[in-house]
Amino acid sequence: MRIAIIEDDEKIRHELLLFLQKYGYEVCALENFDNVIGDVLNKNPDLILLDVNLPLFDGYYVCREIRKLSAVPIIIVTSRNTEMDELMGMNLGADDFVSKPYNMQILLARIEAVLKRAYKTGFAQKLSYNGVSLDLSKGTAEFDGRCIELTKNEIKILHLLIKNAGKVISRDEIMNALWQSNEFVDDNTLTVNINRLRKKLEEIGVGDFLITKRGQGYMV
Repeated sequence: MRIAIIEDDEKIRHELLLFLQKYGYEVCALENFDNVIGDVLNKNPDLILLDVNLPLFDGYYVCREIRKLSAVPIIIVTSRNTEMDELMGMNLGADDFVSKPYNMQILLARIEAVLKRAYKTGFAQKLSYNGVSLDLSKGTAEFDGRCIELTKNEIKILHLLIKNAGKVISRDEIMNALWQSNEFVDDNTLTVNINRLRKKLEEIGVGDFLITKRGQGYMV
């Protein structure tokens, strides 16, 4: 699972990064805030930790704009801790709200709870095609007794392709499924996701499963 940190306090950002890495998460942390929305979506996170007090635009604006483009879970982490702040964050599409200073273990538990909810919504729990089994509740793909963990985007891609097995799905269709829009999302981002998914499938012995139809899209 990949977590993106949007936090302008360098010390807090570094502490969060080390803490989450210690618990097995892949972590990316923004250090430049000129293009927060595009930059964070191009990192394909499974969850975003978002501070409110940011340079240029505050976290509420960032949350609202990300939510227009993506359903990625967002936890707002801020020193603003009034009920109005929490209500505003939730109304703008945040999945949770954590006040500073916070207990790291409690933050970890909130992250795990949000990820668990996010991975269980909106899909039948298991799909299979040509020996490949996709378990959406566990976030894994299995083939011939071997199992690999997938990111949220990889799950969505594989789910869409297996659900439409034998049919070519265009790049635009996949991008809309992942981000609800291809606006502000680098086209290369999808290619990176597809290549990562293909490599993971190869690791469990699945060759030539995900087929590229040049100029058309992808299929299984």
